[in-house]
Amino acid sequence: MLDVKAIQSELKAGKIDGWLFYDHHHRDPIAARVLGLNGNAMATRRWFYFIPSRGEPRKLVHKIEAGMLDSLPGRAQAYAGWDELHKQLARLLSGARTVAMQYSPENNIPYVGLVDAGTVELVRKLKKKVVTSADLVQKFEATWTPEQLQSHLEAGAIVDRIVPLAFERAAAMVREGNPQSEYELQQWILRQFRANGLTTAEPPIAAVQPNNGNPHYEPQAGNSRPIRAGDLLMLDMWAKCDRPGSVYYDITWVGYLGARVPEAYAKIFRIVRQARDQAIAAVREAVARGRAIHGWEVDRAAREVIRKAGYAKYFVHRTGHSIGQEVHGNGANMDSLETRDDRRIVPRTCFSVEPGIYMPEFGMRSEVNVYVGEREARVTGAIQEEILPLLG
Repeated sequence: MLDVKAIQSELKAGKIDGWLFYDHHHRDPIAARVLGLNGNAMATRRWFYFIPSRGEPRKLVHKIEAGMLDSLPGRAQAYAGWDELHKQLARLLSGARTVAMQYSPENNIPYVGLVDAGTVELVRKLKKKVVTSADLVQKFEATWTPEQLQSHLEAGAIVDRIVPLAFERAAAMVREGNPQSEYELQQWILRQFRANGLTTAEPPIAAVQPNNGNPHYEPQAGNSRPIRAGDLLMLDMWAKCDRPGSVYYDITWVGYLGARVPEAYAKIFRIVRQARDQAIAAVREAVARGRAIHGWEVDRAAREVIRKAGYAKYFVHRTGHSIGQEVHGNGANMDSLETRDDRRIVPRTCFSVEPGIYMPEFGMRSEVNVYVGEREARVTGAIQEEILPLLG
């Protein structure tokens, strides 16, 4: 439910005169979720919704879709022609100098940069300073309710049960002399998700070397490899409860199709594990002490471990991402590589910690989810401490 007073309190604290929401053809799902709008309603004409730091919200809608924002508080203005739109928008923003929008300078945070450049230009033409809504989005879209945290823990318990079953299935097929392909194992995992009330927008990843050297490898029916004895098998699995408002659980585990894990694999896993644990420790310490910590700092903590071990060039993605109703959420990412995410990690948000080393021969990743409360941060599921030997 839209909490105008809470938003206004944050606007005042940030010295921002208002938050301007804009959408056309559902290009901004953040706006729909923050405002509590029907994301499937017809939206063939531009609309604007402005929450000022003081006073009542204001609406601007097209005359043929005049009821678009009826569920929201505030008085509505209506337009038909483009020139009328420009005049009405000026009135909508009267009294405001600094306006937050779903905009990210230099598109540093693509998840937030959803308003097109032309609309930003239009608002600037009205003598308004446009600033990013990234921190506001994190506060009002990326934070979880107690019910969402419970849905995450529920999904996590199920996924954590499916992981060893998937490894056992791969091993059993090898013992029987009828190895499954990566794609076949992926499809088996999807069936387990559905049978246990889970859903996912994209399928999980099952990858053996060298495919696990590609962080976003996608097994397909026609290109996946068989899972054989001696293979290093990585499972990247994410899912959520199949009910409205649920949030994702997202983890990665590694197993070896043999009785004893080769030292070449064990060595790399130890480095990745140390990087993972260093990042978690940095978050836990900061939260426990009430000290602000930013996404880039968490990435730096993990990245430094891998750099010192001599594998920096093989750690080619950020340490972690925000988790929400989409697996890649709109809160702070643990990132000092792809961007320098300087958003502060705030209470009631969750993110992955998943450092990895990806070489031409094979790749290694260990992934957990970290939930930040008011005074503590915790890993929400099982934690892998060593590569699992699958053929004992």
